[in-house]
Amino acid sequence: MSRNRILIVDDEPAIREMVAVALELADFDVLEAENAQRGHEIIVDERPDLVLLDWMLPSVTGIELARRLKRDDTTNEIPIIMLTAKSEEDNKVQGLDVGADDYITKPFSTRELISRIKAVLRRASSAAAEKAIEVEGLCLDPVSHRISANDEPVDMGPTEYRLLEFFMSHQERAYSRTQLLDQVWGANVYVEDRTIDVHIRRLRKALAPFGFDRFIQTVRGTGYRFSVKAAKAS
Repeated sequence: MSRNRILIVDDEPAIREMVAVALELADFDVLEAENAQRGHEIIVDERPDLVLLDWMLPSVTGIELARRLKRDDTTNEIPIIMLTAKSEEDNKVQGLDVGADDYITKPFSTRELISRIKAVLRRASSAAAEKAIEVEGLCLDPVSHRISANDEPVDMGPTEYRLLEFFMSHQERAYSRTQLLDQVWGANVYVEDRTIDVHIRRLRKALAPFGFDRFIQTVRGTGYRFSVKAAKAS
């Protein structure tokens, strides 16, 4: 399975380096940003699994960025852990009130930070697993394992269901065939890469009567992505 990607948004290079090393040793992939503007760009483009966000950033503060992320439907479910030197209770409450999932005060041990990250990711994964996903009339209910398109039932096989569930949970991100095989079939199952193409065709065929096959896009030289945006000609 692919590793969780964690974005560190902190203006102190020494802090970013310390945290990045600890995360990599704990088997996470790491992204870094030195300010809120760059952090927001990475969040939109890369869709990290969790954001470690420093409170006292230059220009735009971490609180302001957290508030912006939680107001945006495309980013409001990305978990946030605030990193700050502010230990007063009022500041902790303010951070949590804007939507932060947890709060850790500097200086902190990397061991505690890793434990907090894993706990937040578990909670986020559990909540996401039970929540129906709806995209412009295409709805996937993970509890009942039903798919509907404009309130009409959609029939598809179990593999196509898992593939669609993964795509709808990871929108606007291109995946290689190998990555999709690891995510949908599991890393310990041997399946030919081109098997993905067969199931992509079946998935598109199931969605085509409703016009939603356009969401399953081929990315030349890479693989596939789920996107509501019109595919660019290439």
